[in-house]
Amino acid sequence: MPQPSARALSLLQNDWRYGNCCSAVNLATAGIIRSMSKRIAVVGSSNVDLIMKMDRLPKVGESVSDAEFMQTFGGKGANQAYAAALAGGDVTFVSCVGDDSYGAQMIENMRGCGANVEHIYTEPGVATGTALIMIGEAGQNYISVAPGANYKLTPQHVSQAGAAIDAADMLVLQYEVPVSTVTAAAERASALGKPVMLNLAPPRPIADALLRLLTYFVVNETEAAFACGIEVNSDDNVRRAADALRAKGAANVIITLGEQGAFVAGAHGSTYAPSFKVTAIDSTAAGDTFCGAFALALLVGKSPMDAARFANAAAAITVTRIGAQISIPTRDEIDAFMRDRAHP
Repeated sequence: MPQPSARALSLLQNDWRYGNCCSAVNLATAGIIRSMSKRIAVVGSSNVDLIMKMDRLPKVGESVSDAEFMQTFGGKGANQAYAAALAGGDVTFVSCVGDDSYGAQMIENMRGCGANVEHIYTEPGVATGTALIMIGEAGQNYISVAPGANYKLTPQHVSQAGAAIDAADMLVLQYEVPVSTVTAAAERASALGKPVMLNLAPPRPIADALLRLLTYFVVNETEAAFACGIEVNSDDNVRRAADALRAKGAANVIITLGEQGAFVAGAHGSTYAPSFKVTAIDSTAAGDTFCGAFALALLVGKSPMDAARFANAAAAITVTRIGAQISIPTRDEIDAFMRDRAHP
């Protein structure tokens, strides 16, 4: 599989609302030209991922040998920024890395996808965030994260990146950085009337005041249950959970359901966006890919339902590959995938 920095990026040169197909421009030969794209600011985490792929996940106290090892770049914020950029977005990423060798590599890797890295801050004396990932059968995984520099991303950094956030057409957030930082960014964007998307990953307590700032609240089954107390284990409960989260203040709620697709609820109504059937190898970054692709699709005129379908396609491609950012598809790949599967 080629390294992400060598991939071709597609730019949006026609409006999706009319079903037109965009032409591709290769980043390596044409430079970063995104005047037709919408601007997305992503505030969030950066991690180096240390991955072990094995036939099955170990039980408690058990050692499983014959694993395959690889090192890639990840972090929920970085993954979502990467996904939005590869899908054609004009992305600014606000993050914090350590002053170790990983930090410099991660900045360069993010630059390679076409994202603006001006506001990736280097924290002296702190390790870059690190994730240990074990992948077993059917792409199931165990993930443990040492936040490192991610917990050094502060509201002051949000202020430093204020001009980029103010200029963005959408703000995208997750929960791998301090809640105070997430809140500061959401408050700033919301005050200017910008749409704000938050992915409650990992699940942590969220104040109703923050929920009321959100245009789009993206959660999986576990995160939805954590946020509203309703187990997402049936169609009725999916709808109940989405309604409960909207009642708490989120304007639109998207519950991702893995192989079952996604449930989208908002003022427009509620419906399922079907999944695309693939053979999963590794589910790492699937949710992040969904979020980045979903944000981009919304900004170029897709309805939430159609944006979720596009995001499902992007996530489906991701799970057929190993790793985080190296598994995220380009716009060309997503378009081709959807053409081949017009009716999932």
